[in-house]
Amino acid sequence: MYQDKELTLRPIMEEDLYRLWTLAFKEEAPEWKKWDAPYYPYKPISYEDFLTKKEQYVDRDDRWSIIVNEKLIGIIGYYWEHEPSRWLEMGIVIYDPNYWSGGYGTRVIKIWMDHLFKALPLVRVGYTTWSGNERMIKVGEKLGMTMEGRMRKCRYYNGVYYDSIRMGILREEWEALRAGSKSI
Repeated sequence: MYQDKELTLRPIMEEDLYRLWTLAFKEEAPEWKKWDAPYYPYKPISYEDFLTKKEQYVDRDDRWSIIVNEKLIGIIGYYWEHEPSRWLEMGIVIYDPNYWSGGYGTRVIKIWMDHLFKALPLVRVGYTTWSGNERMIKVGEKLGMTMEGRMRKCRYYNGVYYDSIRMGILREEWEALRAGSKSI
């Protein structure tokens, strides 16, 4: 668990499940889905169906809750792109739009990258977004990440082609930034 003022990152607990379902899976067309890979299909599910998959969420090392003032607002996680070479990608979703553009995403990713570099034998941490999500690109830039890849016009959404963007940072780059700056 990590605490930064009103912000807490911790494993998802059983008591978080109803709130998580309400934010992530209850609505037909949630606002967050417009920013989180909207080109992939989304379908709401019943709470009962969600509970059949609770082992994908509860008490896991790879998926944690984002809590602000004791209220779950989103999740942060990681997955292995290729575990033998330690190629890890992370992802974040702040479901509650009341917490967008308030700096929470930057703070959460900063804490999570610190956690990942401390907990796992990684040489790089990164994430993939799309050019329509300019806030995620800005977060990566603010945290010292490099745009490592740009696959042009491979994401189609609402009649428009967007680029797929891959951001990443090496352990030595992250450590140098952390050692040289209090603002990261």
